[in-house]
Amino acid sequence: MIHIDGSYGEGGGQILRTSLSLAAITGHPIRIGNIRAGRPKPGLAAQHLTAVRAAAAICNAKVQGDALGSTTLEFIPGSAVQAGNYTFDVSEARQGGSAGAVGLVLQTVLLPLVLATGDSQVTLKGGTHVTHSPSVTYIQEVYLPTVQRMGVQVEVELKAWGWYPQGGGEVQLLISGGSIGGINLVERGDLQQVRGLAVVTELPSHIPQRMASRAENVLREAQLKPSVQPLRAKGVAPGAGLFLTAKYENSLAGFGALGRIGLAAEKVADMACEELLKFHQTGAPVDEHLADQLLLPAALASTRSEYRVPEVSTHLTTNAWVISQFGLARVKVDEDEKRVVVEPLNVN
Repeated sequence: MIHIDGSYGEGGGQILRTSLSLAAITGHPIRIGNIRAGRPKPGLAAQHLTAVRAAAAICNAKVQGDALGSTTLEFIPGSAVQAGNYTFDVSEARQGGSAGAVGLVLQTVLLPLVLATGDSQVTLKGGTHVTHSPSVTYIQEVYLPTVQRMGVQVEVELKAWGWYPQGGGEVQLLISGGSIGGINLVERGDLQQVRGLAVVTELPSHIPQRMASRAENVLREAQLKPSVQPLRAKGVAPGAGLFLTAKYENSLAGFGALGRIGLAAEKVADMACEELLKFHQTGAPVDEHLADQLLLPAALASTRSEYRVPEVSTHLTTNAWVISQFGLARVKVDEDEKRVVVEPLNVN
């Protein structure tokens, strides 16, 4: 059994998600202690509990400690990962529902199902656009197009938007089993376009229009070429957000900001634009969030990967440490050059 210390490094939920993915893929039983010790409310929250149950479902695992607030988990895979039709609903993990992030559940089961034999259909219900997690728009616009370049065959459809606190969003994934290759993202090339989506549900149409106009003005002033679409979409409750994707010759980067009561539409736009402009100045091909999200597919690939990041985050070094516990790949993170090299060891 592999023992993982959940308080290591950044001490967040990513240690749990990467460990679950790798346990399912390798068949290694794991025990994780001190789960999310670095968070104000340690232990499993609704989205983490759903991720545990999702990982268990796809490999028939025996699990101990799968309860809200649990800080210890034992996970013993019972079979190889099985392709199939699955539905995982974060709102079922807690009485009264939850807007827990479906993006985190998606990233737990995606790669195990990619490496399984056969095709899978996965429906995820809960929060699609919530703080402190990759939004489904980011996954659609940045993460999936990048891993598709590595050979991952997956389609994602956003059926309904789910915001904090109600959730109620829905996403459908179609995953084809296959293999993963390496990727090289050392040079990003010139910026080709900034595209964006200013979206609301259950709110007046002037709000997305104001977010879109403000974002286009700010980015034009910075000599970028923006195209931001306003959209009133389907959702069970009010919500708002602006999501920007920077398309470079060789890479994609994504940035977003969520609305809330008392925050002007223009301020939401300013927040997202500020993140994008700050990243653009760094010259890096891979944004900070994609930097740690790419580690797992790179570790599972058949060939070497190398990429440059704007900064080496604790998220990144923590995820590299978790991967090293399974002996699947050698991850080198050069803090001076801000460069990540992943050499898969192809150990099953």
